[in-house]
Amino acid sequence: MQYWLFKSEPYKWSWEDQKAEGAAGGEWDGIRNYQARNFMRRMKVGDHGFFYHSNEGLEIVGIVEVIAESHPDSTTDDPRWDCVDVKAVRDMPRPVTLKEIKATPELSEMSLVKSMRLSVQPVTAQEWAIVCRMGGL
Repeated sequence: MQYWLFKSEPYKWSWEDQKAEGAAGGEWDGIRNYQARNFMRRMKVGDHGFFYHSNEGLEIVGIVEVIAESHPDSTTDDPRWDCVDVKAVRDMPRPVTLKEIKATPELSEMSLVKSMRLSVQPVTAQEWAIVCRMGGL
């Protein structure tokens, strides 16, 4: 299994919006960055990701699962852009803030710290375990 982080501005698509999609989940669409798109092309069904509220909150609030691998993004006719489908798995019992992540030496190399603007990012297994512990899992 691989791990990822999906960033969303809560006023556009919040954790509550994601949970409302239920088991059917939905497309993680609208990504227009080649590196983020390429990360999505590496995702496999069953991979897990953190759901991160960017701009407002600046915190990991939940966990999603990839339920469909990379396919054309339905929000554009441009064949360059793909998306994956994700569903909400569970709330983070205690949201983990960016401030806490930055203050944790073991997470200093995490993409969230190094590549702040990238909306889809890889997370190592070690980073995943640390953040899950920080969030009460």
